Amino acid sequence: METIISPSILSADFANLERDIKLVAQAGAKWVHIDVMDGHFVPNITIGAPVVSSLRKVTDLILDVHLMISDPKKYVKDFIDAGSDIITFHYEAQSELTLDIINEIKSAGKLAGLSIKPKTPANVIEKFIPYLDMVLIMTVEPGFGGQKFMHDCVSKISDIKEYARLCGKDDLYIQVDGGINDVTAKVCTRMGANSLVAGSYIFGSSDITQAVCSLIE
Repeated sequence: METIISPSILSADFANLERDIKLVAQAGAKWVHIDVMDGHFVPNITIGAPVVSSLRKVTDLILDVHLMISDPKKYVKDFIDAGSDIITFHYEAQSELTLDIINEIKSAGKLAGLSIKPKTPANVIEKFIPYLDMVLIMTVEPGFGGQKFMHDCVSKISDIKEYARLCGKDDLYIQVDGGINDVTAKVCTRMGANSLVAGSYIFGSSDITQAVCSLIE
């Protein structure tokens, strides 16, 4: 499976989102990562479903929506209706409703992802992998961009890859988010990651095309 780069608009210019999304599309990105934060699950507030709906109108890129919110069950339909292609939510937010939320996303014809924070062990989501399209491993504490990569999270990548192999999910996307640059990207892909989220490294670069390409070289 090719490595998919999903630039995070958390580091883009919010006054020029359409422009910045077009720039990463021209650079070869096929997905765009949209961080949704509620100020409760994480200590920051970003955007909601209306912005996702607006972005759907200006790009054909896969909208890779990451819900860092306390009540994904309550809001997941809004993001389905807004035109998200992939909806990822956190196991830590509503662990008792995880399978219900996965089923709701997939029944709408969308891809379902499940994310875990740095301190959450990979084995707690093993039982959900047969139902998932993607697992997102956070290598920073969620809530802010520009943080340093936490190397002690890397072993989770190979753990998830092995769980996927055991249940025949060879097409599972294993995504990593947090502190991704041209060095840490290679660490992740060597361990089995096939999707990388990068924000400040891409949008803070003077050459966006080179930055995107450097993550898959």
